Amino acid sequence: MPRGSSPKRERQYEHIKKSAQDRGESTERAKEIASRTVNKERARSGESKTASRTSTQDMSSGKRGGQRSGKGSQGPTYDQLYEEAKKRNIHGRSDMNKTQLKQALGNK
Repeated sequence: MPRGSSPKRERQYEHIKKSAQDRGESTERAKEIASRTVNKERARSGESKTASRTSTQDMSSGKRGGQRSGKGSQGPTYDQLYEEAKKRNIHGRSDMNKTQLKQALGNK
């Protein structure tokens, strides 16, 4: 967390990190997810000195997460598919998009 972060953002960071770890993410990936999410929220609320256009104009992290969960889920992410293809040593995986990775792995 950045120096001078509020206690609220510290709690938010820890909560997001724990949630990501509970979903099976590695500790490093969980830290990255938590940092990015909290930094975006800080930018959206004007708590950071600089902010990218997407941080301030894109939909909130909470709304995006809500859209990704539940019935309308898109299944595994591109990164998850790529890692599986890597484990199975599928040739040409780095040039494939998500749909092609699904086909190569036999997923529907």
